Amino acid sequence: MILKLIYTIFLAVTVALFVGLGIDAFYPGPKMPDYPVELQSIKPTCDSSSEQIIAQEQYDHAQRDYTDALKPYNRNVAIITFICAIIILIISLTFLAKIEMIADGVLLGGVFTTIYGILRGLMSEDTKFRFIVVTFGLIIALVLGYIKFIRTKEDQ
Repeated sequence: MILKLIYTIFLAVTVALFVGLGIDAFYPGPKMPDYPVELQSIKPTCDSSSEQIIAQEQYDHAQRDYTDALKPYNRNVAIITFICAIIILIISLTFLAKIEMIADGVLLGGVFTTIYGILRGLMSEDTKFRFIVVTFGLIIALVLGYIKFIRTKEDQ
């Protein structure tokens, strides 16, 4: 019994990792700017050289550009993740329904993938999108609970 539980959790984590790493492999995010070498060494005087000031300004600008590019990227990753989660949940509840242990692991993997999508959606920093993401997660949880726990009891 405990081995089945461990296998189910392992399968769930593997499914979620499969989706997350797949998205990262085929839709990589923006590259974080490297910290300038000029700013890595501390000068003994309190005054910064003009070279350091320019390097700091360039780094700050690059960091702002990176942050601005990351917001839509996180939104897109959340959307892709939700699409994958829905596909995983459908597969678990239909095609794999007869193989209970695998179906439960894949189903839990779909739940973990949904949680990952919610977290990426929250990182988009768009309040309306955050609300939509959380609403979508709630709908998935309610439908999933109904299909898995209530509808199965009614069929018996």
